[in-house]
Amino acid sequence: MRREAAILSGGPAAGLRVTVTGRPPVLQVAWPCEVEAADEQSPRVVALYVYRRTSFAPEEPLRYGFDAASP
Repeated sequence: MRREAAILSGGPAAGLRVTVTGRPPVLQVAWPCEVEAADEQSPRVVALYVYRRTSFAPEEPLRYGFDAASP
């Protein structure tokens, strides 16, 4: 499978450039959250954001747009 550069648009990761393999339809971005009174035993909490592929033609630059409706 081919590796290629992609850019994320919208949402918290707007402008982020990533390298993907095989043009996946969806990317998931995890953003760490602060935990009050955290110690080594505390769980780690992350916010998850979904980006869906918005370009489909092979000759177009690969882009993913923020999906605000996804949980």
